[in-house]
Amino acid sequence: MEFTTVNVEARKNLDMKAGDTVRVGQKIQEKGKTRIQNFEGMVIARKHGTEQGATFIVRRVVNGMGVEKIFPLFSPMIDNIEIIKRGKTRRSKIYYVRDKAAKEISKRMRMIMMSIGLSDEEAKTKPAEDNTVVEENVTPTEEVAPATEDTSSETISDIAPETTSEDSDEGEKIEEKESEKTEDKKEETK
Repeated sequence: MEFTTVNVEARKNLDMKAGDTVRVGQKIQEKGKTRIQNFEGMVIARKHGTEQGATFIVRRVVNGMGVEKIFPLFSPMIDNIEIIKRGKTRRSKIYYVRDKAAKEISKRMRMIMMSIGLSDEEAKTKPAEDNTVVEENVTPTEEVAPATEDTSSETISDIAPETTSEDSDEGEKIEEKESEKTEDKKEETK
């Protein structure tokens, strides 16, 4: 008596390791119809061996973004698992691939900047020219505070570094213009 539609013995004997490139045929149900969608990528990890709850993680890069999916090995929603290419790794879990891609991109950007003749500091301050892309390292955890409407408490002297006497006259003029603008806004809202 069979409890599942999956060929369990074939999946147990599947010699899939971390580093292998696989194509997983996943069954997708849409509007009463079932189709097979292939997800091709590198196996990052395989967990729980060949027991009933065994899983494997497949990673691929789509439009510059890394996408990972966790598949149960014995899921009936997986039609087939095809090993395309064997990989040679020294680890059973190759999570370091996530960071490796980001490091390679920053290394390429650094090489482009050096070929143009810019140092890292100059590349960040100088605007991009001739279709070259200059990006600063920004982590996705940093959040930018939304701009508030009431900015009257901050002045240019609070934000700008210390200035000389010549610059202070210009700063006072700017402060006066800003205070006039904030007063005009307050009158408009009334």
